[in-house]
Amino acid sequence: MTESLHNEEPLWEGRRHVLWFPFTFDKYRIAKGRIYCQHGLVSQEEHECLIYRVLDISLTRTLGNRICGTGTVTLKTTDATDAILVLKNIKNSREVKEMLSELVESERQRKGITGREFFSAAGSYGDDFDDE
Repeated sequence: MTESLHNEEPLWEGRRHVLWFPFTFDKYRIAKGRIYCQHGLVSQEEHECLIYRVLDISLTRTLGNRICGTGTVTLKTTDATDAILVLKNIKNSREVKEMLSELVESERQRKGITGREFFSAAGSYGDDFDDE
């Protein structure tokens, strides 16, 4: 079953760039309602997050990023193991951010998930207050 996830045609694939060149071992992929981040050459580590768990998406583009045509997309999630996923120095970062925003909304609508469920999943605000 895991092998079929890797063989499915991804909606998007990218790599971390150094300047203009994608000569790194950090790979990113969006497929089957999930975001995958793979790091490393000899010892590989892969993180996976369901798209509907993304709470916030931000884009950072330094002057160097703008010159090289890259940027960093940061995803804040309700995932217990990976609360923050960073797609660092990716090509077409603005387009990827917009695509992710649309995917998050469509996945939430498809699953019937509302904002209220995310606040309880991320830790309810009521936990910080005493009832005394």
